[in-house]
Amino acid sequence: MIDERVANYLNKCGYADRVTEFSVSSATVALAAKALGCEESRIAKSLAFRNGDGAMVVVLAGDARIFNGGFKRRFGFKPSMLDAEETRKFTGFFPGGVCPFALDDSVPVYLDESLKRFDFVYPAAGTASSAVRLSVEELFSLSKASGWVDVAKDWQQE
Repeated sequence: MIDERVANYLNKCGYADRVTEFSVSSATVALAAKALGCEESRIAKSLAFRNGDGAMVVVLAGDARIFNGGFKRRFGFKPSMLDAEETRKFTGFFPGGVCPFALDDSVPVYLDESLKRFDFVYPAAGTASSAVRLSVEELFSLSKASGWVDVAKDWQQE
């Protein structure tokens, strides 16, 4: 089942019909891409990091990785991902199903530039067996993103 909080949020915003639920795990980029039948790069992975005493979420393309130097330049501290317990505590989601929307307002969300090359992407819908198809603009709006950042590497095409 899709996370109830996410289902309510997407229903209220008019996007409930965009959710896909799987009978298999979509907890990793590779598994999600296989379940959806799409390129791994179109999976919008939501990574949770420590942010002082709280957390923040950075969403990047499935083929991108966090560039520590770029992250530190942008945010002023070294990236430190939350462990599973902290991820659940701050986001309400387990790793593999972290959703970039329906979060507490104290958890800022940033979208990485690696997503801008796509017309649509697939973030998790709150569980490790769900996804939602959104345009990048819709993702920005639904996530109430604090802005665009350039903190990823390994995704640029030569």
